[in-house]
Amino acid sequence: MTAPNILTIHAFTTRIGGVSSGIYSTLNLAQKSGDEISDVKENYTILCNALGIKTSSIVCSTQVHGTHIRVVTKDDAGKLFKENSHKADGLITETPGVALLVFTADCVPVLLHDPVRNVAGAVHAGWRGTAANIIEAAIDKMESEFNSQRHDIRAAIGPCISKCCFETDSDVADALPEFSAKYGNKFMVDLKEANRHLLSKAGVRNIEISDECTSCKSDKYWSHRKTKGKRGTQAAIITLN
Repeated sequence: MTAPNILTIHAFTTRIGGVSSGIYSTLNLAQKSGDEISDVKENYTILCNALGIKTSSIVCSTQVHGTHIRVVTKDDAGKLFKENSHKADGLITETPGVALLVFTADCVPVLLHDPVRNVAGAVHAGWRGTAANIIEAAIDKMESEFNSQRHDIRAAIGPCISKCCFETDSDVADALPEFSAKYGNKFMVDLKEANRHLLSKAGVRNIEISDECTSCKSDKYWSHRKTKGKRGTQAAIITLN
């Protein structure tokens, strides 16, 4: 996890430090994975205590690998373990104390912050969302809803599956040709670079990128590909002070 700065508290979680067991060992944050719900709730308590925030502040959505960006207010908080009918792969807010959370287990987590207008965003970018440019959708929404200026926005790309491990068929490569290299009958795709490029193209100047691969380090991070889907879920989280 990262340490909080003056304007935000933000983190990319690992699979370490929770109470879940078996294939969910240990810090699983997925509510409907088959894990014991009491363990998942305790995992959130551990996470929130570490960050100095309340579980009731967290807002998340049902992720569908699309490009919908949802504007979050205080009214959306306090519903973490309730039925969630909102479908979105990006969340933005200008409300202090509301914690935006997106789930990943190989896909790309992107956290956004405009320190001038104090606006935050969290984006889940799988290869479909990346190809459809969910990054531009998020930046556009921050601009239209909260008057963020693109050059003020800071971005952090968290741990995800890297080019070294993201072997695909032609469907992914065809969707992201600039970021794909052919190896025999397969392709290696660089989702980190694709999202860095989209952020830069959208006008974001300050971009930090994790060098860690969730598949290479599946003992530290949840990796859907490495576990063949038998896994928990990690998260990227950001809240405004």
